[in-house]
Amino acid sequence: MPLVRIDLIEGKTDGYREQIGEIVHQAMIDCLKVPKDDRFQVISQHAKNALRFDPNYLGIRRSDDCIFLQITLNSGRTTEMKQKFYRTVADGLHQRLKLRREDVLISLVEVEKENWSFGNGEAQYATSGR
Repeated sequence: MPLVRIDLIEGKTDGYREQIGEIVHQAMIDCLKVPKDDRFQVISQHAKNALRFDPNYLGIRRSDDCIFLQITLNSGRTTEMKQKFYRTVADGLHQRLKLRREDVLISLVEVEKENWSFGNGEAQYATSGR
């Protein structure tokens, strides 16, 4: 169960934000083997001064269109799966939304399965053997 947080500077349309969510979710299905109906996303817009980043960190030139993707997910994906995911997201956002690949920052936060509760105050993955 990935929990996806997408942060961007305010001013983008509902459609633009929805497409970001769609592109990220499809990439998770294709590259990280996430089930199709396993979609939990928070998409937030921020004032320009509230989303801060270095415009040249690691020699990558970022613009004000820079978006942050932080995805919490179960541990266990290979480095190759992750690298394919990063490329697929950056390429998809570039192709569909003309977002520069340089403006896509992704952070994966891996956790063990017992760290999730899907409701009812239970740790479903810890007790179900999933």
